[in-house]
Amino acid sequence: MAQILPFRAFRYDPQQVLPAQAVTQPYDKITSAMQDRYYAASPYNLVRIILGRSENADNRANNVYSRAAAGFREWRQKGILRQDLLPAIYAYSQRFTAPGANAELERRGFIALGRLEDYSAGVIFRHEQTLAKPKADRLDLLRATRAHFGQLFMVYEDSGEIDSLLSPSGDPAISVTDEYGVLHRVWPISDSGVIDSVREKMRDKKLIIADGHHRYETALTYAKERRAAEPSSPKSMAKSTSDQSQPPFEFAMMTFINMNSPGLVILPTHRVVHGLSSFSPEDFRASSRTFFDVEEADPSVDAAHAAVILREAGRCGTALLAVAANRAFLLHKPHATGSPVFSGFSLRQQALDVVQLHQCLLQGVLHLSEESIRNQQNISYVRDAAEALSRVRASNGARADIAFLMNPCRMAQVRDVAFAGEVLPQKSTDFYPKLLSGLTIYALD
Repeated sequence: MAQILPFRAFRYDPQQVLPAQAVTQPYDKITSAMQDRYYAASPYNLVRIILGRSENADNRANNVYSRAAAGFREWRQKGILRQDLLPAIYAYSQRFTAPGANAELERRGFIALGRLEDYSAGVIFRHEQTLAKPKADRLDLLRATRAHFGQLFMVYEDSGEIDSLLSPSGDPAISVTDEYGVLHRVWPISDSGVIDSVREKMRDKKLIIADGHHRYETALTYAKERRAAEPSSPKSMAKSTSDQSQPPFEFAMMTFINMNSPGLVILPTHRVVHGLSSFSPEDFRASSRTFFDVEEADPSVDAAHAAVILREAGRCGTALLAVAANRAFLLHKPHATGSPVFSGFSLRQQALDVVQLHQCLLQGVLHLSEESIRNQQNISYVRDAAEALSRVRASNGARADIAFLMNPCRMAQVRDVAFAGEVLPQKSTDFYPKLLSGLTIYALD
């Protein structure tokens, strides 16, 4: 069962630093330009902790992790970060307009602690594979700071009862508009009756990690380390609660969103292939016919028209748009079900556009190895379709070979794959918008 707890979050004191100058996008979405901008925004911007700059003189005693720990300690001592007096769960609203859309949406959820569970327990499910390098980095940061600064994005299935319990009134405690125009608002809810009702209704929920697979597995690894290091010590009281006696490291900070919410948006992540030793659009077209019906498309297609083509063709199943410098192809009506290229994949996975793309086209036609795809040797992942198209139409030597535009994965597909204990290829989902880091902070001690 999903165990949810309130907690006493550390939050930026707006009298000392405005949250808008201090909070950030998740660490793995911070580009070098964004890092520079965050550094310039405030000496207390969270980037200095979650993605600090390396220095030439870094060593085992003085490095990005030790500086992060020292900074976090100093900010608490100075009152830059203040801990809430009462345990709370935090209603979280995001108002936004998705890229390429016109209508404003609202995604509502709540921030609380969630107990860390092995996947085998059947409580928390993943939908993506993870890589070792990002987990090692986050583990070093967690060991040094003993705190969670960003949200694990968890989805659950509900008819809306939980959201109805969390309809805060009055001004939010935090209101921030981020660099993408998304309005983030947070309200602490310390009413014990409301908290108990939410906890009870969440008790039988299964949770899917929407974003934060690496940080979730890092938190789980850290919890196991702490258990092994403290086998005989009394279990310290969870920092946020007076009625639980489980150690704080058994929990992580999570944002919980109803997967049936109309504000839950998944964007596609397009693929751009570059640096092939040889590439011929005509050879690609001929080889692709082994796997799909292939139709010529307008080679000058723009991003908006591409989205329309994909949406219409996708009503009947898989649809992919492959665009080279002077050719474009619509690939649909796959006919390779049961093919050896799908060895090890269930029929449920084979129905996914992204699996069809990876197995049939990237590996089967272009002969990219699974390892090269995983290491992004000849492939880039691009959210913006216009950017993907510009890369294959570049007039200089940096022109890519071919771009693959696709429809987004549906939440029902993510749910079914995750609950079956299966995974999608990397970069299969892009939940939009992201959850800001630094709105609430969970310190383990």
